[in-house]
Amino acid sequence: MSQADVVIIDATNQILGRMCSKVVNLLKEGKKVYIVNAEKAVISGPKARVVEGYKLLFTVGTLFNPYKQGIRRPRSPINIVKRTIRGMLPKTPKGLRMLKNVKVYIGVPKELEGKQTLRFEDADVKRLKGKYITVEELAKEMGWNAYVKPAK
Repeated sequence: MSQADVVIIDATNQILGRMCSKVVNLLKEGKKVYIVNAEKAVISGPKARVVEGYKLLFTVGTLFNPYKQGIRRPRSPINIVKRTIRGMLPKTPKGLRMLKNVKVYIGVPKELEGKQTLRFEDADVKRLKGKYITVEELAKEMGWNAYVKPAK
C-alpha cells in the first residue's frame, strides 16, 4: 500500500461512535487505518449508565446456568474500539476484510511517532454538553487489568 492509502487517527478526546463511523467510511474507500491513543476516546453519558449499558450488551445467560456468560465482553480499550467498528461494518466477507485493515493501539507506538495524525472536528468532545466517560475508565470497570512493564 502506498503512503496515501494509510491514515493515522488520534483518538484523544474524540467521541467513539462518531469517530468509528468516519473510520468505516475510510475503510470503504480502501484505506488502511491506524488508531492511536484508543484509551483516550470518550463515550457520552453518565458513567454508571454507560458501564451498565455495556455490561448488559455483552451478558447472556443460559437456561440451566443464568449466571454463566455466553459472550465474552471486550475488556481492553483496543477491543472496545474494534468491536464498535465491527458493529458498523457490513456483515459480509468484504466487511471482515475491511476490519483487518484496522489497527488500534494504546498510546502511540514507536513506528508511528512523529507521523501526521488526523482528527475529526465533528467528533470532538467539545460538542458534548453533558457528562462523558473515557474508554480507559470503561475498560477498567469492565475488568481490564492494564499491566505496565516496569522500566529497566
